[in-house]
Amino acid sequence: MAGAQVPPQRVSPAPPPADELGSALHARFFSGLADQTRLRIVRLLLEGPRSVGELVAALGISQSRVSNHLSCLKWCGYVRTQRSGKYVIYELGDPRIAEIVALAAGIVARAAAHVEFCTRIG
Repeated sequence: MAGAQVPPQRVSPAPPPADELGSALHARFFSGLADQTRLRIVRLLLEGPRSVGELVAALGISQSRVSNHLSCLKWCGYVRTQRSGKYVIYELGDPRIAEIVALAAGIVARAAAHVEFCTRIG
């Protein structure tokens, strides 16, 4: 057919370099622990496995809020579950999470004032 135009082909943008992808993924990983409630949950689980009810009592917040945070933590691999009768018990998903929290605590202990008053961290 004369005069028929061929639609231009879409060109996908080049994927970001591997280092950029790794940095983005690592940033998302640390974002999971950046929420105060999720970090409190992880720190409670450092002491041992707990049910949702035990976490609710320890945190003093609603069950729906705790469950929402646990879903996020489970999805991203910070925690895992096991069933014990009618209860779902949460525990750390990887023992290295304890190491990350301990390392962060050590760093924060040395730089607490700088971290607390940093105006560049949301």
